Amino acid sequence: MVLSFGLQDFILRARVLKLYRQALRTTRRAPDDARADLKQTIRQEMENNRDCNDKQRIRFLISEGLERLKRLDEMLDMQGHSQWA
Repeated sequence: MVLSFGLQDFILRARVLKLYRQALRTTRRAPDDARADLKQTIRQEMENNRDCNDKQRIRFLISEGLERLKRLDEMLDMQGHSQWA
């Protein structure tokens, strides 16, 4: 089965994968006891929306994911889990 993607589809897919990689990298800063749960939650969120084909919905989910990632990053900073530590 060959899937044909347009440029917009390709760009959206790349943005989703970039968000996923950023989220996983951020989990490295989480405390050891929370890291596995955090990774599982991120993976589950991605899996829940895996079959979404609505481009507007995908853009919304990317935007929401970026906001959630920003809040997680800020929370880790406040807890002393700096990205430079």
